Amino acid sequence: MKRAALAVSTLSLLSLTACGGSADSDSATGEPRPAATRAKQVTPAERLAKLVITKADVPGLDVKATSRDEGDDKYVFAKSPEDVTVDQPACAPPAYALNQLPLGEPQGDLTRFVPQGSKYTYITLTTYAPGKAESAFAGLAKGVDACGGGFTAKANGSTTYDSVTAEEPVAKAGDESLAFRATTTFQGITHTLHAQAVRKGDVVAVYVSVDGMAMVQDRPGDAKLPATVVKAQNQKLG
Repeated sequence: MKRAALAVSTLSLLSLTACGGSADSDSATGEPRPAATRAKQVTPAERLAKLVITKADVPGLDVKATSRDEGDDKYVFAKSPEDVTVDQPACAPPAYALNQLPLGEPQGDLTRFVPQGSKYTYITLTTYAPGKAESAFAGLAKGVDACGGGFTAKANGSTTYDSVTAEEPVAKAGDESLAFRATTTFQGITHTLHAQAVRKGDVVAVYVSVDGMAMVQDRPGDAKLPATVVKAQNQKLG
């Protein structure tokens, strides 16, 4: 009985070894698998989560997720670029940038905002396949040049931008930088939004600053991009 039991155990072990092979070898060839294939690949979402600033990067300020990131669509202008229609196609990239939507053909995107009193700075990070970030950035630059006379964007509501004007970036960084401002009118009062885009390799960061209470309080809004926030995020891009 003991010899029989030993024989069964040995056969079972040999069977498992022959069928399953080593955890570190290829099941077809028996050759060791490269370490890269065994390591967990970092997803675009995980990469962006590490790149975006946190409270530790901007002492005294807070960094929060947006309604879209938290799945609350009630106050979201659009869930994706596909939800947006623009009366002038060339103006689609500025419309996306101003509404925290990714440009071009992204692999992943993430948005955070930094509140400072009634003013909010939105940060949207987008990652791309090789070569696609340059194309997305170029599309935004062309849109800023082409849409000086304004445009209208529709999704969950409609917004008419009266003008789009290039301006100097708050802080140049990365491989490419551009900045612009857009104006919109509400009940006869002009509100100005400031935006900046930075490309570093295959990642594009877009910053937009707005005065969130200006329309409610019936006063002109003109929130400048805070250099502290922009520089902190630029630094994390490398």
